[in-house]
This record gives sequence, C-alpha cells and structure tokens, in this order.
Amino acid sequence: MKNLCSRPWVAAATLALASCAGTKPAPVATAPATAAPVAATTPDPAGVGLDMADIDRSVNPCDDFYQFSGGNWLRNNPVPSYASSWGPRNLLGNRTQDLLRKILEDAAANTNAAPGSNAQKVGDFYASAMDTLAIEKAGLTPLKPELARLAAVRDKAALRAAIVRLQELQTGVFFRGGVQVDEKNTSQYAVAFDQGGLTLPDRDFYFKDDARTQKVKAAYQSYMTEIFGLLGDSPAVAQRNAAAVERIESRLAKASRTRVELRDPQSNYNKMTVAAAQKRYPALDPKNLLADMKLSKAQEIIVGQPAFFDELNAVLKTEPLADLKTYMRWHLVRSVASALPTAYADAAFRFNQVQTGAKQQASRWKRIQAATDQTLGEAFGQLYVDQAFSPEAKAKALEMVTNIKASMAEHIRTNTWMTDPTKAEALKKLNALRVKIGYPDVWKDYSDLKITRESYLKNVLAARQWNAKRRTAKFGGPIDRNEWGMTPPTINAYYNPPLNEIVFPAGYLQPPFFDPKADDAINYGAIGGVMGHEITHAFDDQGRQYDSEGNLRDWWTPADAAEFTKRANVVGKQYDAFTPLDSVHVNGKLTMGENLADFAGLTVVYGALQKQLQQRYGDSPRPKYDGFTPEQRFFLSWAQLRRTNIRPEALRQQIATDPHSPGQYRTIGPMMNMPQFQAAFGCKEGDKMIRPAAERAVIW
Repeated sequence: MKNLCSRPWVAAATLALASCAGTKPAPVATAPATAAPVAATTPDPAGVGLDMADIDRSVNPCDDFYQFSGGNWLRNNPVPSYASSWGPRNLLGNRTQDLLRKILEDAAANTNAAPGSNAQKVGDFYASAMDTLAIEKAGLTPLKPELARLAAVRDKAALRAAIVRLQELQTGVFFRGGVQVDEKNTSQYAVAFDQGGLTLPDRDFYFKDDARTQKVKAAYQSYMTEIFGLLGDSPAVAQRNAAAVERIESRLAKASRTRVELRDPQSNYNKMTVAAAQKRYPALDPKNLLADMKLSKAQEIIVGQPAFFDELNAVLKTEPLADLKTYMRWHLVRSVASALPTAYADAAFRFNQVQTGAKQQASRWKRIQAATDQTLGEAFGQLYVDQAFSPEAKAKALEMVTNIKASMAEHIRTNTWMTDPTKAEALKKLNALRVKIGYPDVWKDYSDLKITRESYLKNVLAARQWNAKRRTAKFGGPIDRNEWGMTPPTINAYYNPPLNEIVFPAGYLQPPFFDPKADDAINYGAIGGVMGHEITHAFDDQGRQYDSEGNLRDWWTPADAAEFTKRANVVGKQYDAFTPLDSVHVNGKLTMGENLADFAGLTVVYGALQKQLQQRYGDSPRPKYDGFTPEQRFFLSWAQLRRTNIRPEALRQQIATDPHSPGQYRTIGPMMNMPQFQAAFGCKEGDKMIRPAAERAVIW
C-alpha cells in the first residue's frame, strides 16, 4: 500500500522485474514439463508455511495458478456472515484480535492503573465503549453541546466557526484541511485543503444510473431519513432534510475530481497565497478560517482541487443557511454513530450492508478493539508490542529489507532502457529510503488527552480534538520523521513519498506473512513480497515523481519518462481486460500504482531470494520441501497470501474505489509476465498463465 497521506486526514490502507535469466529447475513431480495436473506423491520432507491441503492439484498451474495454489482453500473458507471478504489477512487478524482483546480486558479490569498512564487510558476507553447500558441511558446527551452549538449558528462568522469545529471533530464536512508536509519543500509543513464532504463512497455514485448504484443511493436516502427521525424530526421534515443533504453533496460530487484524476500529484499541488485564496473563495473566507483554525501565521495554502473549492464557495454563498446547518448536523451525527445508542449504529450498519453485502455486524468487542486502535493507537500499541514482537523478528525483517534493496539497486544499474543520469537519481533515492520496522522509536505522548469511564462518546470527541490540535501545532516546526501513519498491531504496510520511507508494523511480521521457522522461499514470497512492493512504490507512476528527499520534482529525462509511461501503459491495458464479474472490468488506471508495485516488487524479491539461496547453498543442490523447489515455493507463498473470497457487492465497490486489484489478479497478473514463473513450473508458450513475449510487461 502506498501512503500518499503524510496528510493527516487520509486514512492510511498492499509486489516485478528482474533479469529473465532465472535458472530453470529440473522437472519435478509438482510441475512436470508437460504441465499436466500435479500429482501429490513426493518423498521430500514437509516444509513450514504452505498448507498442501489448500492446493487444488486437479488444476494445471500453467493454466490458472490462483486456483492451483489455493482452490481448495477458496472452496472451504466462505465469507463469514459479519465480513464482506475473507482471506489470510483476516485469519491473522482474528489471531491478533484474540491477543488484543486480552490486553483490553485486562486493562479495563485494572481500575488501579496509574492516572494518565497508557494502561489507564486504554482501559477506561475500552470500558466506556463496552458499557452499552450507559450508552443507551445517555442517549444524545453527550452530543447535545455540539448540536446546540450548530443550532445557534445565525451568521457567516458563526458558520465559519462551526465548520472549523466540525473539522476538529473529524466529521468530514465540506472539505479536508490541515497541516501536512509540503510536497515540494519537504523540510517544512504547509497548510493544505482538499476535496471532501461526501457520504457515498465515491463521487460517481451520485450520478450513475445502474441498478447497483440506485440500490446504494436508496439505502443512503433511507439512512439519512432514519437518522433525522432519531434526532426528532417528523417524517416529512426528515425527508426534506435528507433531500437537502443529497443536493449539497451532489453539487460537491460534481465538482470533485475522479479517483483516477486524484492520482496525479502535480495537479493536486496548487499553492496560492492566503490573499489570493481569499479573493477567489470569499464565501469560504480562508483568511478567517485559518485564524479560527489557529493557523493565522500561514501565508500560503496548497489547494488540492481549485475547481472543487470554486463550487464549495458557491455552495456556501447560495445554499440556505438552514440547509447548510442540516448538512453539518448530518455529518456530525453520522461520524459518531458507532458511539451512540444502538439505533444509530444499526442504521449505519444497514447502509454499510448494502454496500458490502455483510450479513451481520462484527461482535461489539471486535468493533471496539478497532476503535481503540484507531483512537489510542500508540498507547494501545505499546501494550501490544510488549507481548507480541521480539527484537529477533525485527532484526530478521531488517536483514530481508537490506537484501531486497540490494536487489532493486542491481535492477536499476542493469536496466536497459534507462539512461545513466536517471539511474543515478534512482539509486540516490533508493539509498536515501528510510525503513521503519515494528513500532516507533519515539511514541506519541498522550499526556494531554483526558480519557475517563464516564462516556464513550465524550472520549471519542476528546481524542479527535486532541489529535487535531496536535496536528495543527506542527505548523512552523521541524518535520517529525519519527511519526507513523499506522499503529503497531496493524496488518499492513505503506510507502510515504514525501518522507521517502517504508513502514512495516509489528502486526504484519508474524505468520503466515513472516515466520522465522519457514525456509527463505516462503518468507521472501510472503513478507518479502510486501517489502519489495513497498520499496518499488517509490518508483511506480506516482512515487517516481518524488525525489530522494521526498520532493515532488521531475528527476527523469524526457526520454526515460516517456519510456516508463509506455511500459506502464502495457500493465494498465492488461488489467483493464480482467473481468471479475459480468460487465465489471478492473480499472487499469486506478490500480496502476499498486499493479506496478506488484510487478516490480515480485521480480526484485525473486532476485533477492536467488542471492540468498546462492549464499546459503552455493552450487550445492537446493532442497525441496513438500515436493516443491524454492522457486516454486516462492510463487506459491505469494499466491496463497492473496487468495480471497469476496461478496459480489464488496467486489463491485472495490473495483469502483480501491486502488488495489482483486486478489486473483494480484496473483496471476505479474506471474503471466515473468519468465521466472514459466521456468519454475515448466510452463510452455501458449499456456494460459504465459503471455506471448511480445505482449509482456517489463519495467525493471
């Protein structure tokens, strides 16, 4: 996962191309040169990390490696009723959640924890959230001060103050704004405004007319009407209010850039003086808005999408004040529905259900565990790391990253289409890449955040305000290079372009993604594949636009940039052709960055594995486990971690909104272009898993 969100308001939410001279192994029982279905007979010892029962040996690996590698698992692991998709990451998540639950319950039971300590804050937060009787009894009482503040708005100054307040409370009204690293001068922070303000998952949902979109829109309208009714509006008023919100959001959506357009970092960097912004957007009133945000020292703003803010300015100027307040009231309540009485949370789930196909909500403790991680991530994370992450695991992970970086450097140096000046800049960037493993070197200080057992909602609002103030306080100060965008228990990773760093939380560094007991092929195919994926995000179609210091600067010669784009477009066309559902195609432009990272990362890591095997075994025969060579186990490891069952509703939404391709195409997409895969499994030209040489995508 690439994280272009050093921007604080973006939620953080994951690998190629070496030389094609991989050594072709002798034919083995699991991959006969004839590419017949694989037999299960083998005298080789059992290995660690692959489940042989998951492999569907009735499928030819050269025809459909996704089904071969995990077809039995896919048949035997349907999506649970509370989930929208299901895969190895979910299974690891369940194991991790069991430990996290114990940590939370122990903290909640410890009423004698030192006041202000992480244990006290985590324990009290969890206890308040699990006290459903108190939440039901309190009703809207904890939210009434915010509702009253909004109801009292009578003029533009009060409206502006209300917008700032709701920005602090992370309600998502109108736009996203705050302090971020300046992407063209990464030695300083800047103030940035970006499009936002929508409830539906994507701008296109407001305009498309297909049956599925209409179903989601109907659920959206029902959701709003129900919430306004719970707030005390009569049925007729609730319907009018829902219509007002939809009208305002539709205006914002029409002016919003598409997800593909948002992938262009240059077009999303539009720095203007505050005076110029004030002149262009007088109804938004940036000068006084920044003053209310405690950012009056800012002389410039980076406006992500100027045309969106033209429309937002028009909305603030032309929409009735009562309707603007209704829109803001909706987003305030919607943003905290999970901390309100059951009726509100259930309404939110029913809306989500239509989008994802989930049959029931996850257990409350699971939802609150996730909320604790989101709200008190590093306080909670410290308690987790103490029990779950060893120094040995961190050392092994760092060793693997070093080896993979070395492989990437070799691929850059031996690249046949890139000129020497561009290679020098690429190597400079690779050498400057910072690596974070496990958990932060410097933890967040929560001492100014007050958490009690009095009210879950009050705790949520207090934490949001605390976080907003902490972000704002960064302006004018030095860049905090110790900060993490994910919490230690997170089962994910990211690349951050402005800081030129890759980050691997402790939650990811455990089986099946990382297992010290497994052979090198398994670990390189699993967590190594993720490492290669994140490293090569620095050189995908977006990441390549940032230099070694993270600045958004074109360091490519025009010829090299044109050649890269030409090669990347081959990848885009390949993914455009994938059709997971009738009439639903993968969007090759939206998924370009993740696909390129899969392509490049997988081959770079394959090269790193070959070096590791050479160091370990020299010219001696390399051992097989479970009847598979190291090369075969490498590809199986990659594939088995991407097997996913997903509900049709969730798959359609993924295609529309997610920059990651579905798991089956993350498996077969890169391998279809890799001679290394062809050699490992004895595939021949004409097999379904092998693209003709003239059609292959080759980047590095």
